[in-house]
Amino acid sequence: MEAKQIAGGICAPQGFTAAGIHAGIRKNKDRKDLAMIKSSVPCIAAAVYTQNKVYGAPITVTRNNLQDHHAQAIICNSGNANTCLANGVEIATEMCDLAARSLGLQREDIIVASTGVIGMPFDIQPIADNIDQLAASLSIDGAHAAATAIMTTDTVPKEIAVEFEIGGCQCRIGAIAKGSGMIHPNMATMLSFITTDAAISPAMLEQSLKEVVKDTYNMISVDGDTSTNDMVAIMANGLAGNKEITTTDADYQTFTAALRQIATVMAKKIASDGEGATRLMECIVTGAPDQQTARNIAKSVITSSLTKAAIFGADANWGRVLCAIGYTEGDFAVDRIAVSFSSAKGTIDVCRNGAGIDFSEEKAKEILLEDEIHINIDMGLGSSSATAWGCDLTYDYVKINGDYRT
Repeated sequence: MEAKQIAGGICAPQGFTAAGIHAGIRKNKDRKDLAMIKSSVPCIAAAVYTQNKVYGAPITVTRNNLQDHHAQAIICNSGNANTCLANGVEIATEMCDLAARSLGLQREDIIVASTGVIGMPFDIQPIADNIDQLAASLSIDGAHAAATAIMTTDTVPKEIAVEFEIGGCQCRIGAIAKGSGMIHPNMATMLSFITTDAAISPAMLEQSLKEVVKDTYNMISVDGDTSTNDMVAIMANGLAGNKEITTTDADYQTFTAALRQIATVMAKKIASDGEGATRLMECIVTGAPDQQTARNIAKSVITSSLTKAAIFGADANWGRVLCAIGYTEGDFAVDRIAVSFSSAKGTIDVCRNGAGIDFSEEKAKEILLEDEIHINIDMGLGSSSATAWGCDLTYDYVKINGDYRT
């Protein structure tokens, strides 16, 4: 049973407050650029990070801070990635120091993240000048401001919260995320911060996060570029009062199901808000010989530039889907593949046993003109399945990235 969706975002779980302000990192005074999230008590914490060999300095600092699996606050700026800078670790460490002093915490209590342009000099002064204002702005109503402050080329803030029961206690999970371009995660998403008041051990929290990320945030792609700053971090403060989750029992399964629900929604929000996107693509692979092959095929199809361009043009070019399946890593037969396209306008079969069949191009176009398009692939080889999310490739994607720094 799905957890109940509620209002409040990252501040929905007990004990969490958040804020977002314009500190001056961005030139545009109408854009918030500094966010903070805080728990009233220490939290168990876990995170996963980009697999890019070039990664932002905040990842180095956060990894060090989370060695003891504890944190109590998050600070994140937009407008500058703090990546490929000689003094990047020094800047990220100073951000932690500033946040810690303003909150009465220790440096090691802070998760730090940055997003924006790579390689641009980072002036810490706007953060130093405004950190006390940010801390003073913390509120249970601050989730939306924080979600807005971490945006770069996103067109909408991304946030969600759910409520569920563990051992007779009402538990909540909330999340915010940002991501629109440079999205082809090999861990999580561009940035996503998750809060929960459930009580869970460090080992189980880390296991749950990694389990969920594998089939949600890691299954999205906008442009095939794995960002240097990808991070998803979760803090659990235990204020819901449930018995601590220490094994993979029924309570763990309930918690993980709620976390997966949150992550799935956020993954789809990120994919649908891809730079220049007009359509969300969802590729559903069934009948695969094993789970990893199913994941590989789904991800390959939604990453294919030719398939993405065809979806933009509402062109039922199923051959591009077959092509993307064909160059997917793995040993599998292709002569049983069936493909169909579906949307709110219906479903149309376009391929059977690895070969084309007669179908109405007019009906196909009507289906593909909807905002959300499903590419359904049955490999006919087994019982494993996977889903991936992407978006169409439009003229605006090139325009946005052609003048990103200007």
